[in-house]
Amino acid sequence: MESLKKELLAMQSADLQLRSQLAAQGTLSPGYNEEMAALHRRNAARLGEILDEHGWPGRSLVGEAGCAAAWLVLQHSLLDPLLMMRALPLLEVAVRGDEAPPSQMAYLADRIRTLQGQPQLYGTQHDWDDIGQMSPLPIDDAAGVEARRSALGMETLVAHTARLREQVARERAAPPADLAAYRREAHEWARSLGWRK
Repeated sequence: MESLKKELLAMQSADLQLRSQLAAQGTLSPGYNEEMAALHRRNAARLGEILDEHGWPGRSLVGEAGCAAAWLVLQHSLLDPLLMMRALPLLEVAVRGDEAPPSQMAYLADRIRTLQGQPQLYGTQHDWDDIGQMSPLPIDDAAGVEARRSALGMETLVAHTARLREQVARERAAPPADLAAYRREAHEWARSLGWRK
């Protein structure tokens, strides 16, 4: 479906362009930029309609690029917990049918778990640590994380973390001045959206 692929790519492009613009202006963080939040809400609503109609938009429906675009839109649908949780089993089915890369499932599963305040499985989710570096959030069975990543064809956690730290440096992002307040606000934000009790 070429039209659906084009739509997903346009949604992804709008997201990435706005992110770059806000990063260049220094207004991407802290907090959730209102303009970015509005775009994420619109994209999430449309992706929900697509999932209703087609299930997960996999490779055979929208090609590799369209599948990747749908995943990015979903990863940024933080304001819609129900959509993200509803999409996870659809994405798992797509992965089993070779309709989506296994790493997409890993990122989504980790994102859901960390938003719920649970340890992640694959080490895909990072945040500021106690010494002001971008580091993996807590990992369940940390000793086995590299094996789990390798089984899905993912790069090592060390390489992934180094890449994220380079991105943070390029974007001139800095850790919050009050880390405890930042973490409290993040917890309250997740709770306000229904991610946590």
